[in-house]
Amino acid sequence: MDAALYVTLTRQSGLMREMGVVANNIANSSTTGFRREGVVFSEHVAALNRDPSLSMAHASGRHVDLRQATLTMTGGAFDLAIQGDGFFLVQTPQGERLTRAGSFALNPEGELVTPDNHRLLDAVGAPVIVPPDAKVTIAHDGTLSADGQPIAQIGLWRPADPLALRHQSGTLFDGGALQPVEGGAIMQGMLEESNVEPMSEIARMIEVQRAYELGQKFLEAEDELVRSVVQTLGR
Repeated sequence: MDAALYVTLTRQSGLMREMGVVANNIANSSTTGFRREGVVFSEHVAALNRDPSLSMAHASGRHVDLRQATLTMTGGAFDLAIQGDGFFLVQTPQGERLTRAGSFALNPEGELVTPDNHRLLDAVGAPVIVPPDAKVTIAHDGTLSADGQPIAQIGLWRPADPLALRHQSGTLFDGGALQPVEGGAIMQGMLEESNVEPMSEIARMIEVQRAYELGQKFLEAEDELVRSVVQTLGR
C-alpha cells in the first residue's frame, strides 16, 4: 500500500476517536461534575519492509481538562461542591474512585452515597455515616457536624502522579496512588456544573468532521487512481 494511504488511514482513525470524545463531551455538558476530555495526538514511526520508515499519527491518549466549573446554589444539605483542587473519594465495586460530582444522599444505613450508591469516604478512607434526623453542617475544610457536634471529616484527594488520572466512566476517575489535598474548599448546598463549553465543542466537532471528509476524499481519489492504473495495465 502507498505510504500516503498508511498516513491518511491512521489520521482518519485518530479523527474518529476524537469525534467520539467530542460527542461525549457535548452529551455531558449538563452533567454535574463532568470533566471535559480531549484526544492527544502523537507521532508514531513505523518501519516498512525494504522502504524508509514512515511517520504516522497516533491518537490513543486522552487529556482530562481539570479547570474549575461554575458552582450552582441548590440548598441541599448533602449537595457538595469543591472550590479549587481535589476530588471526592468514593467506594465502587471496582475499587476507590475520584469524582467532582457532589450530589450525595443518605442510604438506609445512614451512609452518604452517590446516585449510583457509591459510598463517600472520609479523610481516612472510612464511610461517612450521619445519625438519623440530625441537622448536618459541613465546613469548608470538610468537617461534618451533626447537631453541632463534629463526627467526621470529608477528605479531598488527588493522584500522587497527575499523569496517572484516568477517566473510568461518567464522572468517575481512577487516580492510582492518592494523596490528600489541603488547598480545596468544600461548599455545602452547592453543586459544580460540567466544565464543557458546548459552543466550543460543537465548533470543534465541525472542524473534525471537515478534516475527516477531506481525508475520505483523498482516499477515494487514490483508490480511483489505482483502479485506473490497473485497468490501463490490464489492456
